[in-house]
Amino acid sequence: MVDLQTYYFDDDGVIPNSALPVLVYPKACAAEDTSTWLERTFASHGWTNNWHDVVLTYDHFHSNTHEVLGVGRGTVSLKVGGTRGRVLHLSAGDVVVLPAGVGHYAVSTNTDYEMVGGYPLGRAWDMRTGLPEERDEVLANLARLDLPATDPVFGADGPVLESWHRPRP
Repeated sequence: MVDLQTYYFDDDGVIPNSALPVLVYPKACAAEDTSTWLERTFASHGWTNNWHDVVLTYDHFHSNTHEVLGVGRGTVSLKVGGTRGRVLHLSAGDVVVLPAGVGHYAVSTNTDYEMVGGYPLGRAWDMRTGLPEERDEVLANLARLDLPATDPVFGADGPVLESWHRPRP
């Protein structure tokens, strides 16, 4: 198991965030072809609709699905949790699992990295930025979203199941 890091972010009035923690798995992968390993591992645990790209440079979140991001190559700094959030400095092999509603964006000016993303059950994600006129719909989407049945890295037994399926401390 990895040296798990957990971060909680409350609703800041624009970005809803989540009562569930953001999970960071440092050095979850040390494979030579990290991007391929991440995509295959995510997919084998049902986190599909995968992509390889950089992360958007403006704060956004998804109200209809959770998301896993793995750094396949290079380094990137992501801000998670909205205005009162935290900057995470990530490098190849690191994995971040974002609960639906958690704001995130790349603060790095560097684009010489590759992120591999995925979603439980391959859900198609929506793109939200915290527009006031969407807030009621966003909160309704978040309220009806199920917890994932698997962890994107460890499958049926991992940090998502251990920490997301129990109450917040």
